[in-house]
Formats: sequence, structure tokens, C-alpha cells
Amino acid sequence: MKVLGLSGSMRRNGNTAQLIKVILKRCDDAGIRTEFVSLSGKKILPCLGCEKCKETKWCVIEKDDWGKIIDKVMDCEVLVIGSPTYYYDLCGHLKNFIDRTYCLYHDRRLAGRRGVAVAVQASKGATRTIQTIEGFLNTHEFSSLGSVKGTGYEEGAVLMDKDAVARAQKIGDKIVRLLKPHYD
Repeated sequence: MKVLGLSGSMRRNGNTAQLIKVILKRCDDAGIRTEFVSLSGKKILPCLGCEKCKETKWCVIEKDDWGKIIDKVMDCEVLVIGSPTYYYDLCGHLKNFIDRTYCLYHDRRLAGRRGVAVAVQASKGATRTIQTIEGFLNTHEFSSLGSVKGTGYEEGAVLMDKDAVARAQKIGDKIVRLLKPHYD
């Protein structure tokens, strides 16, 4: 797969998922392979801080869904990763997911991909959420393709944020320009 959309929201089809899907749709419409994954309903345990991953080169926690999802991240060229804003930052479930990628940091196993940060706020705080997601992307040496901040609380309300939708479409088009030559 070329483009992976990953929503950290506990709402499977909430505003974060919907804004990510605006980006993915532009790619789909251009014939670029995409996949969408929601962390909703997935078991993602927190990092133990055990440092064993320095030796094993993989997280030692095996009884959750993290491994199957990170395999998809490792298989993509572009990661569109998003979170709702909880108390001026990303949600805890996505933070658990990100923290577990420490095991891949030692050998820079995520480096060279491209990334897009997506955040949805009820009224404010998305800027810091974007900064946290971009911190994850930068640490793992992703090249940034931009970010999208949207506003909405009730399901689907983010699609009324015309600026956010336009920005998401623009980033989708940017991904298409980047990847389309590989398909021609």
C-alpha cells in the first residue's frame, strides 16, 4: 500500500477519521492505493519503558494489536496520522501507539517515509496536537507533507469546516503529485 490513513480516535467514524478520509479520497480517485485504519476498538497497551527493544529490535509486548498496525505503517510510503484534541493534545490511545514505536527508533526503521499530521478540535487546542504528531514524525525522520487542523464536535461537523476540507484536499493532491509518476 502506498498511503495509510491512521486515526487515533475512539470514534471509528468520527471527525478525525472523516478528515483523514478526505485526503485518502483524493488519492483513491487518482488511482493510488490507500488503506484506512482506526485505533477504535483496538487494544494498544502502553510502552513499559523496559528498554528490551534495544536488543530485540521490536516491542516485547505481543498481546495487543500494535504489531499488526505498525506493520502497515512500515509498509506505506505516506502516513496520514490523526487525532482528536483532548486537553490541548492528542488522545491517549494514539500516544500509546506512538510511544511503542520507540523500538523502531534505534535503527531508524521508519525513516524515509512521508507524513501528514491531522488534528480535530472542538474549539481550540489542535495546534499543539499537530505539534505532538509532527514531533513523532520528525523523530522517525519522516518528510512532512503538511498538516490539517479541523474544527468539529458532533460526528460529521468537521466536514462543515470548509477551510479544513480544502486544506485536506490540497494535501491529498500533493500526495498524488508525489506518487502518481510511480503509477504511470
